[in-house]
Amino acid sequence: MKIALTRLALAASCLLLSGQLLAEPKRPECIAPAAPGGGFDLTCKLAQSALVDAKLLSKPMRVTYMPGGVGAVAYNAVVAQRPADAGTLVAWSSGSLLNLAQGKFGRFDENAVKWLAAVGTSYGAIAVKSDSPYKTLDDLVAALKKDPGKVVIGSGGTVGSQDWMQTALIAKAAGINPRDLRYVALEGGGEIATALLGGHIQIGSTDISDSMPHIQSGNIRILAVLSENRLDEPEMKDIPTAKEQGYDIVWPVVRGFYLGPKVSDEDYAWWKDSFDKMLASEDFAKLRDQRELFPFALTGEELDAYVKKQVAEYKALAKEFGLIQ
Repeated sequence: MKIALTRLALAASCLLLSGQLLAEPKRPECIAPAAPGGGFDLTCKLAQSALVDAKLLSKPMRVTYMPGGVGAVAYNAVVAQRPADAGTLVAWSSGSLLNLAQGKFGRFDENAVKWLAAVGTSYGAIAVKSDSPYKTLDDLVAALKKDPGKVVIGSGGTVGSQDWMQTALIAKAAGINPRDLRYVALEGGGEIATALLGGHIQIGSTDISDSMPHIQSGNIRILAVLSENRLDEPEMKDIPTAKEQGYDIVWPVVRGFYLGPKVSDEDYAWWKDSFDKMLASEDFAKLRDQRELFPFALTGEELDAYVKKQVAEYKALAKEFGLIQ
């Protein structure tokens, strides 16, 4: 009897182990919906490292790039063409939610995907080349008041995008019509940095995480970070906030992942459980810090509720700026 029970227990444990192995996607992939080098790329590579380090994936998932519409092309591709692909994660940010709020993702809204996890937050930043004549936010505002058409601002996406909204809020606070600003639409933080360093734009409306490698190399300066207080990181503590310069603007940039709408409940649960374990680990916290992101962790239903709330708030903001009716 004892031998039979032992065999039964062994068989059950083998079955459980095989079930766990089968649950891991065969070819996991993270889609960064922009050009390489920006925040979406950073988000994918954070998960790529962390999931393997935590032994939640046996090998690193590949990172692929699908630029277009600051997330719109990837959103439509996954929902329409790969809705049940359990191995495909897509990176999103607060900017994705802002675009969804304005209907910029076509016929699909915030209910079209399965929101999986938020893994960290950054903050908006106003960047200039290191030799720029603008030393403070007031310098920039003075130039914009004098002739807004002479200052070329690069942002990820067109009018109404997250990066546009950052400078629009500053313009509004300074009594300048945001519609008078001169914008160049780019695809993500990587392109913004390239355009800034190449002299094609004078101002980069970006986020602090994207900018840190260029700040550390001495090529870029930050006029203002759009956080509540100065950021408590050695490389960031000397960067002034917009608030301390007299502009009451705070713009967090939350980053995370979603899955296709027809991914099975079992596969979704596997990913959620994996992210819950990953987000709770000290090793992940170190990886997140290395990528200049700050703590912000939500998964599953809590994240879904957060996304819906944020989209509603962004709709109100978009109406205020006349971007939607």
